[in-house]
Amino acid sequence: MKITLNPRFRVFVLCFYLFNVASEAASDDGNEERKPYIVYMGEPVPGANPNSLEHHHNLLLTAIGDERRAREVRIHSYGKSINGFAARLLPHEAEKLSREEGVVSVFESTRRKLHTTRSWDFLGMKESKYQRRIPFESNIIVGVLDTGIYMESPSFKDEGFGPPPARWKGKCVTGPNLTHCNNKVIGAKYFRLEYPNPGEKNKFSAADEDGHGTHTTSTVAGISVSAASFYGIANGTARGGVPSARIAAYKVCWEDGCSDMDLLAAFDEAIWDGVDIISVSIGGASSTYFQDPIAIGAFHAMKKGILTSCSAGNNGPDLFTVANSAPWIMTVAASSLDRKFQTLVKLGNGLSAPGISLNTFSPKKKMYPLTSGFLASNVSEDDYGNPSLCDYGTMGEDKVKGRVVYCEEGSSGQDSNIKNLRGEGVIIQLEEPTDIASATLISATYVSYGDGAAISRYINSTKNPRAVIHKTTSVRTVAPSIASFSSRGPQLISPDILKPDLSAPGLNILAAYSKFASITGYPDDKRQTLYSILSGTSMACPHATAAAAYVKSFHPNWSPAAIKSALMTTAKPMRVKGKDICNASKAETFSPEPILRGREVVYDNSMSSYIRYLCKEKYNDTMIRVLVGGRKEYKCKDFKHGLGTDGLNYPSMHKQLRPTDKRVNAVFYRTVTNVGFGYSVYVARVRAPKGMKVEVRPRILRFVRPGERRSFKVVINGVWVKNWTGVVSGSLQWNDLRGHRVRSPILLFKPDHHFT
Repeated sequence: MKITLNPRFRVFVLCFYLFNVASEAASDDGNEERKPYIVYMGEPVPGANPNSLEHHHNLLLTAIGDERRAREVRIHSYGKSINGFAARLLPHEAEKLSREEGVVSVFESTRRKLHTTRSWDFLGMKESKYQRRIPFESNIIVGVLDTGIYMESPSFKDEGFGPPPARWKGKCVTGPNLTHCNNKVIGAKYFRLEYPNPGEKNKFSAADEDGHGTHTTSTVAGISVSAASFYGIANGTARGGVPSARIAAYKVCWEDGCSDMDLLAAFDEAIWDGVDIISVSIGGASSTYFQDPIAIGAFHAMKKGILTSCSAGNNGPDLFTVANSAPWIMTVAASSLDRKFQTLVKLGNGLSAPGISLNTFSPKKKMYPLTSGFLASNVSEDDYGNPSLCDYGTMGEDKVKGRVVYCEEGSSGQDSNIKNLRGEGVIIQLEEPTDIASATLISATYVSYGDGAAISRYINSTKNPRAVIHKTTSVRTVAPSIASFSSRGPQLISPDILKPDLSAPGLNILAAYSKFASITGYPDDKRQTLYSILSGTSMACPHATAAAAYVKSFHPNWSPAAIKSALMTTAKPMRVKGKDICNASKAETFSPEPILRGREVVYDNSMSSYIRYLCKEKYNDTMIRVLVGGRKEYKCKDFKHGLGTDGLNYPSMHKQLRPTDKRVNAVFYRTVTNVGFGYSVYVARVRAPKGMKVEVRPRILRFVRPGERRSFKVVINGVWVKNWTGVVSGSLQWNDLRGHRVRSPILLFKPDHHFT
């Protein structure tokens, strides 16, 4: 991969001078608007005052040339754990800063999006059975970067909790709707570096007005709360994966999204505050590692021994859509539970259809009059849209009031349109199947295309069609499978590092919610709930975060890479269908037994491992020196470059071919570290991808003492089977005589055209 710094251009002095004059004049005239940029400068200088602004100001002064303006445009300086600053710049000023010594990258600050009980039992962690080390778990601090937290939730009560760990340096920043923290939620901060109105700073706090942050946080570390449900749906005990862990909430997302500047500021603070794990259910478009605030923050967290767990994104099922793909991040896809929500609709002719939704309303009658949007059309207002889709303004209240209305699938808001016309309910036909159950404003359900067609025929074949929509119920289903929305790999930044790393439950998850938030997103929805059901890789990420925190409670000295390896290599394989290259491993069947006893070796990586990898990826000496920090002059030639196809000691093995490739040649160099006790012998067991020959050298690894490292090489050769594109998969599994199994997926992928 090429260096992310902008290249220097050779220009005549006169042209360069005229360009600057023209740019400044355009700015003064308001023709060119300044935009927020992040100037990333790697590791803070040792011994420097973390709050010192002098160096950042001098850089801005050099680029802008005006003392007053240089002070005006600076938005924020990072300096506790990350060196850099945010400022409102013109493009030529950003380009000039990118060429300054000590600057790793300069990139525009964009806005990212949120990746939006039963799950822990499904994972095998039944509350009464799985082993826990509560005193150690209580020492774990999980930092959650999200929409904030609802402190009044029962999931965050602190009965039985002692004071925060002594190393904790964070604070509880109070404000509107958040007046306190406690010994469970030990920290709360918000980041809004650019206020819509500077005079309104005192109106902001870390209180969760969206519900998303409360949901993800309680999934990680909420205490056990019995009889939790969403209006009686999914009733049971709600709890996090590590219910004794402490929580630090960092609010970085608002109504207008999640700013890169705010995200980086939260990482800067969380690392300094002393968190052990960072959970981020946020993402955006793929970009090079050091033009991505999450990758930057996670890199500095890794250097301090902190694992960052991130959601993979909700842009599936298309390939090449995975987000948060840096190798030092644990990237999590979303999968299903063995429970789905069914909202049954019954017709007057005795037929029924098993729809899907989160319908909290019980019918008051056995049957209601049934019509369709087309039949309820208000001809005089038909110019507004399509009545068959139940578009706003296309139906008459006299034809909808008191009725259930059948609508073909269209834009969102059909339940709101029918409610405004005083309808009793809505049945919406789906063009494509969905696995997401969503809350509705009135009684509603989504039915398959075939069932919708049958309902339409019934309406048009009788004088008095009738229907009733029942309240949503839970039914069992086969699981797990990758959720339809979950972003797929492979990734674009480093094609031979397989992402996502694993998957976890992210479909229709019950967890805590905020009473400051709307259930459906409609302002006129006044229902409040302490627990809600949401779907997304946002919900999968905190499951994996909790699993990582659980492992850390038993192994506090393990590196982030060792923890991630333990989760990836003990997860059971998921069947890969066709081109579905989400991954060949999953975290749905995570349980304490394989993590604590079935994993005696791990694939570890230190900071030096990642530096070797970055050198192989063509990052230069200047950037490496700034990233590493300190006074030592680091150069790529001082490191043995990462070897083989991917250049990193990763728990999975992946090779992305070119569309024209007919043969496969790949070599992976790996080292495993013994984290067990006593003498052990591991034997390699290979399941080769179709048409491939896989050799492991050596095939036997012997360990005598804990901490011993053994290296091996995996060589893959073969001819691509037939002339088709897609994925072929296999695995390498190390087995010992005591039944321990450490499994690495092997995937080969051939796209049908070049991706850039």
